[in-house]
Amino acid sequence: MDAMVSTSYSMELVVLSYAISMIGAFIALISAKRLEPKVDDRQSYLMSLGSTGIALGGIGVWSMHFIAMLALRMDLGTGYSIWETGVSLIAAVAISALAFHIVARNPHSIGRLLLAGSMLGLGAVVMHYLGMYGMRFGGHLEWNYERIAVSVLIALVAATAALWLAFHTEQTSMRLLAAAIMALAVCAMHYTGMSAAKFICTTENRLAIPSGRYVLSALGLPMVVAVLALGMSMVLLMDLALVSFQKSSTRAGIPRK
Repeated sequence: MDAMVSTSYSMELVVLSYAISMIGAFIALISAKRLEPKVDDRQSYLMSLGSTGIALGGIGVWSMHFIAMLALRMDLGTGYSIWETGVSLIAAVAISALAFHIVARNPHSIGRLLLAGSMLGLGAVVMHYLGMYGMRFGGHLEWNYERIAVSVLIALVAATAALWLAFHTEQTSMRLLAAAIMALAVCAMHYTGMSAAKFICTTENRLAIPSGRYVLSALGLPMVVAVLALGMSMVLLMDLALVSFQKSSTRAGIPRK
């Protein structure tokens, strides 16, 4: 007999998901200020662009999403398709980087801001629902499309505001405030989208964990998310350290190669 599965959340992990999103957003804001296209410094620009995409898309959106999924409590064995999970990460990073690139070429262009904001917002939506599509369990999802529409609207507005803040905040205190607002918007999109989903169990053994060659159990998800988040953080730290070294070298009069 089909039965709807009741859900709840671990508030500790909900708070952690917000904190992770805020950290990613803050690093993205720092990296975005270095996005000034220069013909003679293309390598530094691409590194900054990559850092921005990883920070916002990889940590601020993707890592936040799966930590939030860990916060979900329900009596249902779940797993995740490696393919959809991996593609959702690549999509989040690539679309975030492309959106920032569009705005960076002319931060004062309203047209570019709206185009990139729509792209970034839809990228977050694609990441979220692709991640949900990759869930494996003994049943299926039913959706409330009105709430899905609300989550998409939140993503579009929040993404556009995020891009504007990225190029119009100078002080560290303002960047922290902007990062807090961006993280709040990302979480609002995620949890609104989650409220649109109903988990319907169609098997007798609802606690059975899905298995398969390309299926990651929910028990292994924390390790995968932790390793990937740590790896992305190391890349960002190396980029920030390199930028700091380059600035120190410039002040000391050491020519750059």
